[in-house]
Amino acid sequence: MKKFIILIPVYNDWKSASKLLKEIDLQIVEWESEVSVLIIDDFSTEAKSDIDSNFKKIKSVKVLNMKKNQGHARCFATGLKFIIERENFDYVILMDADGEDRPEELNLLFNKSKEYPNKVITADRTKRSEGPLFKFCYEIHKYLTYIFTGHLIKFGNYTCLPRDSVVKIIKEPSAWSSFSGSLTKLIPDRISVSSIKGLRYYGPSKMSFFSLLIHSLSIIAVFKKTVFLRSFIFLSVYLLLIFQSLSFITLLPVFLIVILLFAIIWVSNRENLDQFNKSLDNISSIDSVN
Repeated sequence: MKKFIILIPVYNDWKSASKLLKEIDLQIVEWESEVSVLIIDDFSTEAKSDIDSNFKKIKSVKVLNMKKNQGHARCFATGLKFIIERENFDYVILMDADGEDRPEELNLLFNKSKEYPNKVITADRTKRSEGPLFKFCYEIHKYLTYIFTGHLIKFGNYTCLPRDSVVKIIKEPSAWSSFSGSLTKLIPDRISVSSIKGLRYYGPSKMSFFSLLIHSLSIIAVFKKTVFLRSFIFLSVYLLLIFQSLSFITLLPVFLIVILLFAIIWVSNRENLDQFNKSLDNISSIDSVN
């Protein structure tokens, strides 16, 4: 019997997490597998609400309590590090706690994992739930990433990873900063399922435009060598073409690309294998829900 661990970071969203666990338990009830849940509490400032432990299928729920807040990507990285060192498993499914990663799609991931047991399965977004402005900005992020890296990344954290893939990820420094970028870099041969971004269970989205910017730069920074090469080629050709008509307007694309390259260098400082290797030191305690 295959063993699945569902990895979920939580920061001050325990009401959503509690509902998500109930929804997960309903969706996986017919799985012929052992399913456990690992929650990463990213140093929440709000008290944990009681989580119902009367599950039909979920075998156990553990909560790793962090000593300090470290952000979403690093919670996933810490969770993967913990799982590979402390847990017995065959697959890990990463998902957000707020309902935007719809638990109804867990069966799509599970069925694909049976069909392709050694492949990474990604939930590729085919429809989003945000407002038109945020959707527009997200499309810009997606295609800018494609232009500068050569990779059109349609998935986020919602994925199913076989054990061998987790072993690769925890050795990659960029996984400390960007999960989807690192997965794209390390494992190009993936299988996907179609995914609709769900509505949050409670409260507004915590993804601000600044967070989206950092998210985008973190992904692009994973491929910084490619980005710098493409930028150099573009700037060389572009400057040659406009040499006879230099002006503020014609030089504006040059300035923007230079700013982007400096931003990528800055964001690259988030990639730190030493911090990744020591991430379990940030665990203050481990609670068992059932």
